[in-house]
Amino acid sequence: MTTLQRYQMFIDGKWVDAADGRTFTSMNPTTGDDWSEIPEATAADVNRAVEAAHRAFTQGEWATALPTARGKYLRRLADLLAQKSEELGRTETIDTGKMLKETRWQAKYIAEFFHFYAGAADKVMGNTLPIDKPDMLAMTLREPLGVVAAVVPWNSQLFLVAVKIGPALAAGNTVVLKASEHASAPMLEFAKLMEEAGFPPGVFNVVTGHGDPCGRVLTSHPLVQRISFTGGPESARHIIRNSAENFAQVSLELGGKSPFLVFDDADLESAVNGSISGIFGATGQSCVAGSRLYLQEKVADQFLDTMVSRARQIRIGDPLLEETQMGPLATHGQLARIEKEVAFAQEQGGKLLTGGQRPPAQNRGLFYEPTIIECRSQQDRIVDTEMFGPVLSVLRFKDEEEVLRLANDTKHGLAAGVFTRNGARALRVTKQLRAGIVWVNTYRVVSPIAEFGGFKESGYGRESGFQAIYDYTRPKTVWINTSDQPLANPFVMR
Repeated sequence: MTTLQRYQMFIDGKWVDAADGRTFTSMNPTTGDDWSEIPEATAADVNRAVEAAHRAFTQGEWATALPTARGKYLRRLADLLAQKSEELGRTETIDTGKMLKETRWQAKYIAEFFHFYAGAADKVMGNTLPIDKPDMLAMTLREPLGVVAAVVPWNSQLFLVAVKIGPALAAGNTVVLKASEHASAPMLEFAKLMEEAGFPPGVFNVVTGHGDPCGRVLTSHPLVQRISFTGGPESARHIIRNSAENFAQVSLELGGKSPFLVFDDADLESAVNGSISGIFGATGQSCVAGSRLYLQEKVADQFLDTMVSRARQIRIGDPLLEETQMGPLATHGQLARIEKEVAFAQEQGGKLLTGGQRPPAQNRGLFYEPTIIECRSQQDRIVDTEMFGPVLSVLRFKDEEEVLRLANDTKHGLAAGVFTRNGARALRVTKQLRAGIVWVNTYRVVSPIAEFGGFKESGYGRESGFQAIYDYTRPKTVWINTSDQPLANPFVMR
């Protein structure tokens, strides 16, 4: 019998079990076996975490810390992340099935996000207003909001925690993070680094559990001032309804069905590599996955021949091994959903070019082959259904006008990719694509400097970039009377 690794929640600077002692297990998707035991937070646990965060915000060391001091905390955290990326990445790989080469890189790279926000902490400024009253000075101050509820999914956790808590803490807020019930361990390991960095108790807290009561109590709590959520649309609707209880500000980073446009003048080798990265990188379990491939007719056959050949050569297996290129899916539910949708796509007339099954050589774990389906039309269900797996739908187009119509014909609007050597076309298409992120002749590139977020049902609000720090503040307008004269008629507004 395998001994489970036991974790505790991090609340008010202490490691604690759930109030009633309840736990749940987390599965290693590579083997299909449970590997860790996680606390199932009660409502009382969530209340304790939020109250600790509120207390840290209103009194004590963090409440009085100057922006420069907050930046120093974030720098210490960034240095620790860079040092311990291997261990942190390994935990995420075991818990989610993501490739170690990616989780290790991601854990190390998010140090740059915290360095960025460490440097931004003392550069958040208000304004002096050119007011139309000669005896008045008017200015704005930027102040932190208070307690931030951060809710992250199981995929790309380290990146998502960086883009949420980096600007939140730099601005002076405190955070309660709800980890995904499917993969809580990486966030609890991250909390150990927060503790080691010396953040005062209550500044950062991690609660673990399912949507009810953990997520519900957190996002509806009267002391929560902002909710930053990444996940699916149904959970987002619950979040919005919960926020009606506390009138918290809400930002949503939701799913996508990102179009990948390849014109006939594109560098095809580069475009194939970009498409492989976009749909088979991270086993397609990415909100920005380039899962809708649009090929201009002249190059479609050549592109697909190369893409299919490359897809069949992808090495599937243990994500901890360097030679592996694609690991398992994260959950049983995700695997079952993908199998159902791929089968239905074929029933609708879609042509299966490769994949469409579990790898015969993998008799354990949640593995699924890289899959490419050429669809009959834009109306096929799979074309605008987020799969969150290694499944690519393909359509052909005649010209620029047609592909823009097809690419924008979606309820999603997170990301898009454009491959063309024509610079004028690239600019035209980029401006007309209704997506929050457009990559031209590249894909899946991120930076702490660049904003991240979507349109339509892909959410609203932006993460990363300097603007994000302002989203975790509120403006305060200050009026100062500079006149020596007594106030005039008190019954007349000036």
